Amino acid sequence: MRHLLAVAAGLAVLAASACSAPVPPRSDTVPSAKPTGPATLPAPTGDHPVGTTALYLTDTSRPDPWNLDADARELKVTLWYPTEQRDGERAPYMTPEESELVLKGSKIAAIPFDALSRTRTNAFKDAKPAGRRLPLVVLSPGFTKPVSTLTSLAEDLASRGYVVAGIDHTYESYATTLADGRVAECLACDSDTDPGFGPLVVQGRAADVSYVLDRLPSRWDGSRVLDLSRIAMVGQSIGGAGAIAAMVKDPRVRAGIDMDGTTYARIPKSGFSRPFMFMGSPQHTVGGRDPSWDRDWKLLTGWKRWLVLSGAEHQSFTDGPLLTGAYGVEPAYGVMAAARSSELTRTYVAAFQDRHLKSQPRPLLDKPSSRYPEVTFCPATCDRS
Repeated sequence: MRHLLAVAAGLAVLAASACSAPVPPRSDTVPSAKPTGPATLPAPTGDHPVGTTALYLTDTSRPDPWNLDADARELKVTLWYPTEQRDGERAPYMTPEESELVLKGSKIAAIPFDALSRTRTNAFKDAKPAGRRLPLVVLSPGFTKPVSTLTSLAEDLASRGYVVAGIDHTYESYATTLADGRVAECLACDSDTDPGFGPLVVQGRAADVSYVLDRLPSRWDGSRVLDLSRIAMVGQSIGGAGAIAAMVKDPRVRAGIDMDGTTYARIPKSGFSRPFMFMGSPQHTVGGRDPSWDRDWKLLTGWKRWLVLSGAEHQSFTDGPLLTGAYGVEPAYGVMAAARSSELTRTYVAAFQDRHLKSQPRPLLDKPSSRYPEVTFCPATCDRS
């Protein structure tokens, strides 16, 4: 079963399909707006400037699940972190080739194919990390999407004193540039209608996460700033499902967030006590089209929250709406403005990390806020209506 959220054509630059079904969504929307960009990501809200760098890892212990010609799993990891550097070269959002592949794969024909490569970020490329004993947040993107589509969230967390490790799950995205310059395209896209595809993807992502956690201390020159006793994971769409899978598999991941993703990994019937938060669009309300959150909510025995954002759609938790707005695409009637969806996502994700990785009180997570009336706390105050 696949549910595609009905939105105006072109609402999401990267995809507007809503994943409430057993198959991760792909976009078939075609925006009609004339380009006016480039886009500029919103400034981070924390106290620290942000640096970023890329790390390339090869897991020789397992073959690649999608490329039958590869006897090892290659991964690209993008790191965002606090720095003292306040000027320098800004990191690119994507390369021109990645931008073209992502836009073509998403059937976006109305803007220049290099548009995403001209998006302006806030992080300084290869800046020196600053700080000590910083918590780590792992990011996992939606199916077909590079982790760069979560850059605004990553930059904000880094500015607040977190190290963020965004994983590009190779061959599950329209474009991943590897260490030698090869661009891996989406081989998994040919299999996304197969039975059991979702569980296969999330188990592979859990393995990717564990491998990154194994290798990060020795492979990243800046790892001295890390506190690997404080790790959380955040994912969008099937990346959110991957967060549960990773937590079930790897006890190093202390807390997790699923942003609008159907869950595939099964939680033990005995329950799961580590902190977890669902944060989604109205399709993920209690008794809605996707029953997986209802099922898993009952099995979460520790700290938990279930937040529904009125007016959100599947890509509201990514950079997609920010990018579309820069090219003159207005949201559909009733859909939350891009700046607001970005603010809500960054605010609630940061509050969760502050509470569970820094042990800081965050009353925002305890009850509805008049400042953010779009956010409903389920299951107590929400239903299918």
